[in-house]
Amino acid sequence: MSNQVNPLAMLATASMNGAQNRNGKAASWYELMADAWGKTLDAKATEIESASDELSAGNDKPAHITKMTMLAQQMGFMSNSAHTSLQSVGTALETMARKQ
Repeated sequence: MSNQVNPLAMLATASMNGAQNRNGKAASWYELMADAWGKTLDAKATEIESASDELSAGNDKPAHITKMTMLAQQMGFMSNSAHTSLQSVGTALETMARKQ
């Protein structure tokens, strides 16, 4: 077994240009990717909340209901994409770490 460090493994945990995670420590690119997905999903959820508020205020026209359906479908698609990408990258990092 070799004691050499794989450069790709180092890259996976390397911090990105001074970016920090919630604990104030340097954030890896994987954490930044997860954070970006979270912010994107938060923005879509806010959009859905706004449309829901309009519905509660009486805007129950079919066009608005269709818009809400579209937003919900987008949220589902984005949520599945976030899960898949984070899981795939996590599995790849795990595999890479095992190959050391």
